[in-house]
Amino acid sequence: MRDAINTTLPDKVALVEGDRVFTYAEVDSRVARFARGLLAGASDLDEARVAFLIPASVDYVTALHGIWRAGGIAIPLNVASAESEWEHCLTSTGVTRVIAGEPQLSAIRALCNRLSIDVNTVTDLLSDADSALPVVSTDRRALIVFTSGTTSKPKGVVTTHANVSAQISTLIDAWEWRADDVIPLFLPLHHVHGIINVLSCALCAGATVHAMPKLDLPTLCAQVAADTFSVFMAVPTIYVKLIDYLETLEDQDVEVICEGFANMRLNVSGSAACPVEVFGEWQQLTGQVLLERYGMTEIGMALSNPYEGERRAGYVGQPLPGVAVQLVEEEGGIVTEEGVPGEIRIKSPTVFLEYWGNAEATEASFSEGWFCTGDVAVIEDGYYRIMGRSSVDIIKSGGYKLSALEIENKLLAHPQIAEVAVVGIADRTWGEAVAAVVVRKGDGDMTLETLKAWCDGHLSSYKVPKQLRVVDALPRNAMGKVMKPSLKPLFE
Repeated sequence: MRDAINTTLPDKVALVEGDRVFTYAEVDSRVARFARGLLAGASDLDEARVAFLIPASVDYVTALHGIWRAGGIAIPLNVASAESEWEHCLTSTGVTRVIAGEPQLSAIRALCNRLSIDVNTVTDLLSDADSALPVVSTDRRALIVFTSGTTSKPKGVVTTHANVSAQISTLIDAWEWRADDVIPLFLPLHHVHGIINVLSCALCAGATVHAMPKLDLPTLCAQVAADTFSVFMAVPTIYVKLIDYLETLEDQDVEVICEGFANMRLNVSGSAACPVEVFGEWQQLTGQVLLERYGMTEIGMALSNPYEGERRAGYVGQPLPGVAVQLVEEEGGIVTEEGVPGEIRIKSPTVFLEYWGNAEATEASFSEGWFCTGDVAVIEDGYYRIMGRSSVDIIKSGGYKLSALEIENKLLAHPQIAEVAVVGIADRTWGEAVAAVVVRKGDGDMTLETLKAWCDGHLSSYKVPKQLRVVDALPRNAMGKVMKPSLKPLFE
């Protein structure tokens, strides 16, 4: 995707990483050198799958765009995942090479060795050769991002170069990205929120990205207070953390930081529903009216509150340009009246190509050419409001969309757990928190602390239950299915 990095402003700063600054010309040159190193004399990677385990940095940008430039399919891995999750991503897509950051190399090297997969750093593959790079057509596969659905194993969502370009251009137009924008990047870079909405839009628009390998609130707020940024994008959990952090500071410090936020042209919240309470608190503190939007890995962004115009708390706005949206009732009829709930279905150039190696799941996710999101919404006064998932087995926590079934399957390996049901419960910080209801084997004791200790190494930290209830039996219907809605009151 040659046009995904702006080359019309070669001397402008593209990336800031700590004390290091990289211009657009430097980034473009580095990407080309890495692409030639990947090719190693070959003419085209021909959609070979190359995974990379790198936090936000110039190396991340180099790997992503270098893989694209060489004709490969880029697979960003979650730096916070457990080894078993990396293994699923690598083996299910037939990855032939992994690129790791220096700190991540030791964590994944043993797995790569066991799977006979080459593993390198970006630096290892920077080449000074002068060979030509392939011309990659827009209909070729560009990216596989893994996302949890209603099944126990994450599916690989495949987007083409054309899909990615459409996702970027839609948001650049809708949110009026400009070359003088500056944005921090601390969001996970194995999700479209970080990959597309922040990094790719900024680099395509010629803006400047401050790459942060992890969220550091004091550093971030110091930069905000210095009027470093013009745009800010985060999940609701981070806005809650910022609000809580501000409460620990002296009044004069709070005032300067809030003024820094107030001076920005745009604050966006996404990846999970922003509680109306948080929306109001943020506006009261900073004067910023959060722009909420709605999207998925499979479709990019589909709905958005307007950049210019009324932004409503609790609503995700209206269809973005080029995106067709319809609501479909459970019985299959198309919703024609406001206030009637229906499943969101999408048609757009932004919609993904397929689930990797899973034609059955791909076919099942479409109906007459419309992608079926599984999310239910209503239209009220022209604005869409998300009501929730059509499945109780998806938990949206801190910007992640988690599969309860996947977590249950992991917990069933616990020697003291006979049965388990995982549900999402309302939580101010996380949106939804993972909660487990357990039937024990035998008479042994089980506490939340001992369960969390066992989960270390079995589950990624953000999938570990935050609450636990032990019961004698799980409520089941006549078909033997656990009745999850009846479990949520246990946590009230």
